[in-house]
Amino acid sequence: MARTGPSGRDTGVDPELLWLLAERPRRGRPPAHSRAAITAEAVAIADAEGLTAVTMRAIAARIGAGTMSLYTYVSNKETLLELMVDQVSGDHRLPPEPSGDWRADLRQLAHAQRAIMRNHPWLPAALPARQTLGPNTLAVLEYALAVLEPTGLDAQARLESFTLLTGFVASHVSYEIAQQQATEAACRASDELLEAQDRYLRAVAASGRHPQLAQVLTATANAPGPQAVFDRLLDRMINGLTAGV
Repeated sequence: MARTGPSGRDTGVDPELLWLLAERPRRGRPPAHSRAAITAEAVAIADAEGLTAVTMRAIAARIGAGTMSLYTYVSNKETLLELMVDQVSGDHRLPPEPSGDWRADLRQLAHAQRAIMRNHPWLPAALPARQTLGPNTLAVLEYALAVLEPTGLDAQARLESFTLLTGFVASHVSYEIAQQQATEAACRASDELLEAQDRYLRAVAASGRHPQLAQVLTATANAPGPQAVFDRLLDRMINGLTAGV
């Protein structure tokens, strides 16, 4: 929930109010809705239409409630975003404890992050705006720190390493989604435009002015699939985490 400043306006998300204080029961009739149900609807809207489509009015229409009544469950859009991020973080299926092979465990965790972010394409953009850590997010963080313990990195370095991993996955997924959208748009383009693009790239490769780029363009014809590219980059990043230890 949000904390209110001297002006009477919300000043941000208060983690104590949001995570430590459960929804209090009310006298009289039981509440018609719940914070969890509202969050689930918000996630469904974001999955289908993007974050900009998530409004209290849109959620109210889906659950058949008055818009203003939802503010008794979720005080503002910032709080709703925190709830959404933490809810999808619950999609992780964490093992009871790390295996001891920190590289393998970290790869598994990164693969899970990628799958969750691809299932919820709005998530990479939402993460930088997060103000607090909910229970599901804390569970993932605790597991990641335990995974990294055998590396010999100190606690702060382990936290930074997991932050780096998450940032890499979010950035890569954003790129994958953008590439997928561009490919779909290209498939809808005219044959003439597609042929012109192909001719242009072949001309660049043949010009001799960009020999390094020509090698890349030549190799693109046999480029590995998205999963293989992700795995290759992930291994490079993981292997570099302990380079200075």
